[in-house]
Amino acid sequence: MIAVVYSGSNYADWRLADRDRVVATFKTGGINPYLNDEKHIVQLLSKNINLIHHAEEIKRIYFFGAGALSTELKNTVHNALSAFFKFGKVSVEHDILAAAIACCKNTPGIITIVDSGSNSAWYDGRKIKPNNYGLGYILADEGSGNWLGRQLIKGYMNETLPENIRKKFVQRYDLDRKTLLEKVYRQKQPALFLNSFTEFYIDNKEDNYLKGIIKAGFDKLMKTYLLPLHDEHPNAFLYFAGSVAADFQNHLHEAAADAKLKIANIIKEPINNLLTYYSSKN
Repeated sequence: MIAVVYSGSNYADWRLADRDRVVATFKTGGINPYLNDEKHIVQLLSKNINLIHHAEEIKRIYFFGAGALSTELKNTVHNALSAFFKFGKVSVEHDILAAAIACCKNTPGIITIVDSGSNSAWYDGRKIKPNNYGLGYILADEGSGNWLGRQLIKGYMNETLPENIRKKFVQRYDLDRKTLLEKVYRQKQPALFLNSFTEFYIDNKEDNYLKGIIKAGFDKLMKTYLLPLHDEHPNAFLYFAGSVAADFQNHLHEAAADAKLKIANIIKEPINNLLTYYSSKN
């Protein structure tokens, strides 16, 4: 039996499969070594009935996650998974490689994740070319869920939101300035809090003001990441993965067209394509 895991900071998608049969499909809390230590990860796994039931049967674990960048960070996840899956061989890689495999398989392309965070890279059909992107929710993540959240609460606290949007925000969240600042600067995992406002954009996606913010985020994404990558690989197509990319794909296509870039594919959840890919190898 194999386990394939695709994790962001908010949640992790799991698929357990035995040969060609899917045994279990479920989500757990996110596993990000920037945010979670080994003890936390093991505790998280120990709370899931599917994992408890199948832990000894699982012989290969393919984990892909946000934050799994350096050897040290990968080892945090690897050690936790190895401690839980005592009879399984564990592989830990960054989520951008998972998105590339899910979107491109063995075809080269420019791959971008736009989910709770954002990141881009060149994929040669086998490996991701290292770059200086993926700086996280404070320094980067243009166009992502937490970037959208930042713009919304800044507009609310600066009193620059249009009146109709301000009223909807107050009615839905009832958060004062002090509470918002505490959640962003003093509580754990502020990126998850910021990303939670993505639902507000989804529920009001026809509002022109919010559409303008979404488009501005995607324009920044194109300018910061994709145009430089496209200059290096002018014949390459763009591939996107992530819920924000999929939920706002009309805006994404518009931003790409403005940048004179071509999108080949957008997938919301890479996990199913990953499962198909690795099931064929076992």
